[in-house]
Amino acid sequence: MGRPDHRRRHLGQPPRPQPHGGQFPAQGGDSRRRGAGEDRGAGKDRGPEKAGKPEEAAAPAPPGSNGWALGRRATRSGHGMLLADPHFPWTGIRRFYQVQLTIPGVLDVSGGSLYGTPVVQIGHNARVAWTHTVSHAQRYTLYRLKLAGDGAYLVDGRAEPIGRQVVEVPLQDGTVARRTLYTSRYGPVLAAGRGDGYAYALADVNAANLRSADEWLAMGKARDVAGLRAAQDAHQGMAFVYTLATDVSGSATFADASAVPHVTDAQAERCTVPSPDPSLEAYVLDGSTSACLWGRDRDAVVPGIFGPAAQPRLTRADYVANSNNSPWMTNPAAPLTSYAKVWGPSRTDVEPRPRVSLDMIARRLSGADGLGAPGFTLETLQATAQGKRNLTFEMMRADVAAICRAHPSATASDGRRVDLRQACRTLAAWDGRATLDGAGAILWREFYTGLERPHKPGEPFQQWWKVPFDPEHPLTTPRGLKRDDPYVLRSLADVVQRFVSDGIPLTLTPGQAQRYASVAIPGCTEAEGCFDRIRSRGRLGADGRYPDVDTGSSFMMAVELTPSGPRTRTILTYSLSANASSPHHADQTALFSRGQWVTERFTEAEIRADPRLRVTTVRG
Repeated sequence: MGRPDHRRRHLGQPPRPQPHGGQFPAQGGDSRRRGAGEDRGAGKDRGPEKAGKPEEAAAPAPPGSNGWALGRRATRSGHGMLLADPHFPWTGIRRFYQVQLTIPGVLDVSGGSLYGTPVVQIGHNARVAWTHTVSHAQRYTLYRLKLAGDGAYLVDGRAEPIGRQVVEVPLQDGTVARRTLYTSRYGPVLAAGRGDGYAYALADVNAANLRSADEWLAMGKARDVAGLRAAQDAHQGMAFVYTLATDVSGSATFADASAVPHVTDAQAERCTVPSPDPSLEAYVLDGSTSACLWGRDRDAVVPGIFGPAAQPRLTRADYVANSNNSPWMTNPAAPLTSYAKVWGPSRTDVEPRPRVSLDMIARRLSGADGLGAPGFTLETLQATAQGKRNLTFEMMRADVAAICRAHPSATASDGRRVDLRQACRTLAAWDGRATLDGAGAILWREFYTGLERPHKPGEPFQQWWKVPFDPEHPLTTPRGLKRDDPYVLRSLADVVQRFVSDGIPLTLTPGQAQRYASVAIPGCTEAEGCFDRIRSRGRLGADGRYPDVDTGSSFMMAVELTPSGPRTRTILTYSLSANASSPHHADQTALFSRGQWVTERFTEAEIRADPRLRVTTVRG
């Protein structure tokens, strides 16, 4: 149902994309400006103030993902297992399609690829499996140019001319639009930020990076983790992602093998100048001295990027994991801290989704999750990944109960008194999982995410965690809810008042509130600390519905690598076809809604045993 139809495909002839085909995401695409649409971390899953309206003014959220590579000490079989759970848009050009590429004796690899790309980007062969999550590393720096007049800028006291290129674009009305683009030794000169004798140029580490396809091809041929890492070292073409991989022997590895500007901490301290935009997290370096040019490593494939020896890396026999947290908590037993700041922060708030991810692994390894004996099997890996836990509710359940006992009613922001008793009963009865029938899940989301929205214009952000973040206890802080904080009580009163006034039942479930292609969708948001998270681009409407889900878990893949071949389960949450008239437009979505997976057929014997097999030979 919507799975690959097991046609043998030659490289370069992927399935024909449905409408909205496009390119791989912009290679310098994670600029990490914090905006209203950002979905990285607690409280960032905000919608517009008008209920039910799309987030017209919000910037698109950067992709997120979960990835686990499990080693022999974490699995019951003693072989490697992998979970891939990239969080990408459900509409538009960044959808995955499923494919198996086979060149007899050369290549046999299966997995998911983004529209417009002919290689398997997340997948496995017979002995190795890998996935990616979005890296925290910077992809570019700005250089501040000291202007010298007459269209020049200064470097080491000497004037260098600013390059000019006139671009002409024919318009539909028959006229021609002309624009002059300016360049420097660092890269294009930006139109923004000019003034006071300065301009700014963009140095993009991926501007000339065309190595990723070769790298994925080489990874697809790897026989073990060492071979996969050698392929990455040889190409260094990953544009913006971490890599997590495992093999039949049960070796699990993590690396930020992406292209990263060679800016050491010492150079950053010496060369950083004030930013023209305080919200920009990338370095702004002094372009008036060549001493601030990006450095060079001997083991780097091109100048200006860090070589493999400088990359944050970890290989383990138990596991490595990432949920878009920085590398330092890849495995809490072996924190990574000795990397340059350009790779991302360390000893900072791990945030709820990475925390629940690591807790899910810990509970499975101890057997404390109710799924049986300790250690992962393919079946418990699937069950764990789709458990729908809501970490923020788990952390605050006791505090909410205490608030409810002490305050059967409360005053809302408009001064009216609100009865909280039914809402409190609903939350007390909820098991904390965002399943289709999770009565209380939506009430909790609206309350919790509402804590981060000011109740009145101009109100400051409220600190409502009872215990703040402590880098010495990154997996248990922050935690708790300030029980006696009037702001917290008012937030609960406000959400209950809104539900009652709109006629929305306080027991509203994800199955009632969330849809995609008319299919009910389980799950909760990044802000709430949900693992396989989903998001709708807008607030809950007065009808008790969110706009259709538009982002979240996309191509999910659970793989167990065995000596006799891989055992794989997949689910493409939004289904294979973007064409609403196709029978494969929502077939896998229906499976995802019910918590089901598709069994992959990888070997020749498995494929030929499929009663629906069709073989298409493409020549020429």
